[in-house]
Amino acid sequence: MALSIKEKSQRFVALHERDGTFVIPNPWDAGSARVLAALGFEALATSSGASAGVLGRTDGRISREEAIAHAKGIVEATDLPVAADLENGFGDSADDAALTIRAAGGVGLVGGSIEDCAGPGKPVYELGHAVSRIEAALAAARSLPFRFMLTARAENFIRGNPDLENTIRRLKAYEQAGADVLFAPGLPDIDAVRRVCASLKRPFNFMVGIKGRSFSVADLTAAGVKRISLATSLYRAAMTGLIDAAREVRNEGTFGYLDRSVPTPDLNKLLGG
Repeated sequence: MALSIKEKSQRFVALHERDGTFVIPNPWDAGSARVLAALGFEALATSSGASAGVLGRTDGRISREEAIAHAKGIVEATDLPVAADLENGFGDSADDAALTIRAAGGVGLVGGSIEDCAGPGKPVYELGHAVSRIEAALAAARSLPFRFMLTARAENFIRGNPDLENTIRRLKAYEQAGADVLFAPGLPDIDAVRRVCASLKRPFNFMVGIKGRSFSVADLTAAGVKRISLATSLYRAAMTGLIDAAREVRNEGTFGYLDRSVPTPDLNKLLGG
């Protein structure tokens, strides 16, 4: 029997309240979501980059409607709680952020993130405006008939402002505004991760794969991280397999990639077929 959205929400909240760290992987479609569920993960999250990639675009080039429709397909693929990468709310205003959260809740998402930057190549928002956007998003989240966990993202390190003190100041302001989870992609080293986590009272999400950077789950747990997301890394791993296989066929005329592929019966088992 399918879980209700309230049950999914309760499970998602509980993951953030229990001891230790959990990994929340990022599928790019219903099939990858089912595989990840079959492998034992307890929650899923969308990736804005992967969402754009399946539409043949680059990150930041899909609309709110496209992102929500993509997330809906992942939500409906499994009984796992799903959170979404909602970029900046698909607009600069506080109302845009609130509208996006309401739309997310409407398709069964139980969490989502709002960034403090207008997008690639643009600076981060002035702090007061950034806080007002989180407050509006949180008000929209709390108006839903279930607990929607709002993640506030401080984008400094991937938007040309690698200032750790400013990043911590922003995260603390978002925490004060009521954000359930805090997130700062692109932190340069484990010491920076440790400093950020020590400065916060609420759960911190670390994202692997920025410029190839990663730390072990054990190291991140010791640093105080509660949640580890994988961003586009699984999608890129899958696309790497596609590129390598296609190049072998095109350039060598051989099919060695078949020996490295999951047999169809095994894949069907993971898909539930």
